[in-house]
Amino acid sequence: MKKTLPLSRVYGLLEPGPVLLVTTAHKGRANVMAQSWHTMMEFEPPLVGCLISGRNFSFEALRATKECVLNIPTAKLAEKVVGIGNCSGRRVDKFAKFGLTPLPASRVGAPLIAECYASLECKVVDTRMVNRYNFFVLEVVKAWIDPAQKNPRTLHHRGLGHFMVAGKTISLPSRMK
Repeated sequence: MKKTLPLSRVYGLLEPGPVLLVTTAHKGRANVMAQSWHTMMEFEPPLVGCLISGRNFSFEALRATKECVLNIPTAKLAEKVVGIGNCSGRRVDKFAKFGLTPLPASRVGAPLIAECYASLECKVVDTRMVNRYNFFVLEVVKAWIDPAQKNPRTLHHRGLGHFMVAGKTISLPSRMK
């Protein structure tokens, strides 16, 4: 039999994508934040909708520069990801504190994270929902992947400190182009 679930926990049921480490750079300072509220919006060009709280230090950097990098960590970085999500870039250099290696991007000013499985350089292409919902629409303008990491085990936030780790991959034929 089913029972009532508090509405504050609904996002843990629907959260499909991996936890990201979003990097920004503004006024000579790079920052990284953990983020899990995002969604694919289009295939080509790849568009990603991304919700970033207006209270977050990265919010103003993204709003000002209109660019960032979406870095995809694997489960190996789980403790660092949680640590990054539990402190503010206003007071901490998170790259130094968590031993992350910033790498130069080719199309944006924010850095890639060397330890992450993939990095997506993004530019903000639509801000119409930022003032009301803190929702940015990003276009991926360059994508990087570590080919040495086969079947990466990414983290998926379920809420209240709980995560799933991506597991077994299955392949089923698709008729879509």
